[in-house]
Amino acid sequence: MQSDIEDIEIEKIIEKLQDHFQVYHIDKLPDGYRLYLQAKRTLDDELKAQLTSLTAKYDVRMGYYYGELVLEIRRRAEKKEKVWINIVLLIATFVTTTIMGSFFYQEFNIFGGLMFSFAIMFVLGSHEMGHYFAAKRWGMKTSLPYFIPFPTIIGTLGAVIRHKGPIPNRRALFDVGVSGPLVGIVASCIVIVIGLNIPFQLESYEEGLILGTPILFELLAKLVNFDGEVIHPIAFAGWVGLFVTFLNLIPVGQLDGGHILRAVIGKKAAIISRFMPLVLIVLGSAISYIYKVSDSIWIFWGLITLFFSLQPHPDPIDDKTPLDAKRVLLGIITFILALLCFTPVPFQIAKNL
Repeated sequence: MQSDIEDIEIEKIIEKLQDHFQVYHIDKLPDGYRLYLQAKRTLDDELKAQLTSLTAKYDVRMGYYYGELVLEIRRRAEKKEKVWINIVLLIATFVTTTIMGSFFYQEFNIFGGLMFSFAIMFVLGSHEMGHYFAAKRWGMKTSLPYFIPFPTIIGTLGAVIRHKGPIPNRRALFDVGVSGPLVGIVASCIVIVIGLNIPFQLESYEEGLILGTPILFELLAKLVNFDGEVIHPIAFAGWVGLFVTFLNLIPVGQLDGGHILRAVIGKKAAIISRFMPLVLIVLGSAISYIYKVSDSIWIFWGLITLFFSLQPHPDPIDDKTPLDAKRVLLGIITFILALLCFTPVPFQIAKNL
């Protein structure tokens, strides 16, 4: 059976690992090798660095196979990125966000729509680029952002990036998970401050959105002495950024909050992940009763996160080394910021404004 990895390559890999493991058997796989190992000493920084370096070229998995410690090394399929797809989706999303943004004004305003488009794509794009650069810093394979055009009220369903290959360690998992929300919050705050400083009035409107403003939004409004009742569409783009950040920081599955919690407390995060959908559904029901609203976004999001919670989180290659104190503290701060982005009733549709 021919393997995608040459024998000389696997010999070099075994040579690198020989100080830590005795390789007593080798299975040749269609796309790599499975090495059966007997540990000579405990996991240390040198071995972690060697395993992490392998992930730049190979898919690496260490674990137990029928009770035996194994290291699987497979050739990563190098597929050329189709950047044109990212570009087409970017342009399409720019068009849809511009069109939808133009309807926020008294009369259809294409210039206003352009400003809204720049704002919302800056907010959402910053979040994903935070993930992108953090992943690149750790040598992880990841795609450029894919914007999703869709005729929602903001003209998009957001943006996503695709991670490919293994996660080197819990520090890498944490950095990738936390970078998007933090960069996204900063971008949202910038956009909110700009938007609140632009005068905006509507003489009348058949219907509109009454926004629930989170604590962070209220603090920014006080900072710029905003006391109006109607906000500029650019400020609304920043509000969307805070709302999306909170949704992503819910500690479930492979949401950003799930990544952060998995990195901080390890496999115990799965317990919290399984219970969070129920917490959201109960929270949504309580909010519906207290605020007298017929429906709650949190019940809906609880049902959505139920699917996320059913998927196991991929383990980092080095899953034993805990996070340093600085990252743990940053994780706590990030979840506190998430609470500052929360509002019980995010929006309600109002008639005859």
